Amino acid sequence: MQVSVENTGPLERKVRISVPEDKIATAVQTRLQSISRTSKIQGFRPGKAPIKVVEQHYGSRVRQEVIGEVVQSSFYEALAQEKLRPASRPTIDPMDAEQGQGLKYTATFEIFPDITLAPIEELMVEKPVCNVSAKDVEKMIEVIRKQHRTSQAVARPAQDGDILTIDYEGAVEGNKFEGGTGKDFKIELGSGRFISGFEAGLIGKQAGEQVTLDLNFPAEYPKQELAGKPVKFEVTVKAVNEPVLPELNDELFTSMGVKDGGLEAFKAEIRRTMEREVEQAVLARSKNVVLDALYRANKIEVPKSLIKQEAIRLSEQFHKSLQMRGVDVGHHHDDEAETAALTTQAGKKVTLQLIITDIVRTQQIKVEPAKVRKMIEIVAQGYEDPNEVVNWYYSDSNRVAEVEAMALEDEVVAWILSRGKVTEKELLFDDLMNKGQTENI
Repeated sequence: MQVSVENTGPLERKVRISVPEDKIATAVQTRLQSISRTSKIQGFRPGKAPIKVVEQHYGSRVRQEVIGEVVQSSFYEALAQEKLRPASRPTIDPMDAEQGQGLKYTATFEIFPDITLAPIEELMVEKPVCNVSAKDVEKMIEVIRKQHRTSQAVARPAQDGDILTIDYEGAVEGNKFEGGTGKDFKIELGSGRFISGFEAGLIGKQAGEQVTLDLNFPAEYPKQELAGKPVKFEVTVKAVNEPVLPELNDELFTSMGVKDGGLEAFKAEIRRTMEREVEQAVLARSKNVVLDALYRANKIEVPKSLIKQEAIRLSEQFHKSLQMRGVDVGHHHDDEAETAALTTQAGKKVTLQLIITDIVRTQQIKVEPAKVRKMIEIVAQGYEDPNEVVNWYYSDSNRVAEVEAMALEDEVVAWILSRGKVTEKELLFDDLMNKGQTENI
């Protein structure tokens, strides 16, 4: 077998392979001999037809089968001989396989890049740290109280924080629009759920009052047909209710799973929960910081085929999430800005995958099964039946493999943190969680 390799790009290779006729002919004859022992050909007893007759009946089909197998086997032999690691499926040019002339074909594909990492010891990483303070705990308790609030009707004018029951009807240029009408709708003043000016326009109103609100949809409003347009809302205030926060008593504590110990035990449980959240958030933020630093420090050539595959996967994932939120995604598929953004994101993701794989291989980093199980159990804790979730993961090796990949990433991050130039950045609880968990709701 003859093999020649041409570099047609940074990672693209064109491999020309030539297989001599005798290798193909020998394989064809061997298979025809096997067929002749059981073949049923008219005019001959089963298995008694001469080989020439068998060849006339089956030769063409057998040769095509052999050529298909030889293409596959010779391609992998060529990869091993030339020490090539393909990153994509090969494109096989039209083959020259005329009988008596052997087999010649060209395979074009991309290979994985050789990676030489920047020195890990010079990698600058700012690691977040966070301590849950007594003030954070007190703020979280107030959030919990608001989550368990009730409400009571009041006869006074509405004020910020009140919950109103309203009927409303909106019109743009005199025409009603989808989603512009509501009956017995409950709205919390100051929540920001409606467009600017709607909630503010109801402050000072009492049950039974009607009000006309002349407003404008924001220019960036999701529904393009309404974006930036003036709108008139006719609103009837049917009830004004003020929120009533629950007392810090055993009834509230028990509803939160704290049956004994009173207020101090309740605070201790809230703190433990927040500290668990902080631990997970610090790990997640640290991973992002490390991976970003790793990406910036190592610019490598990445196979275009892998980027394309990842971009397709991200696009499908993105559109599925939009559909689950009820968004019509029909016009999004040809969005050039979206395609460019996903391609950039895919390029970064593939680059990091290649770098992490290289670190795992060269540093022989492994992950213990116990750690994988712990990660699965942490996820399962958020469900009603944790054991059922754990069993669901372990019933499919692919699911476990996904968790193993995440665990390996964690091990790589820990390995880098133990060697890089790490500084600590103190963060407040709300800054770390990035959700305003202890802010007013």
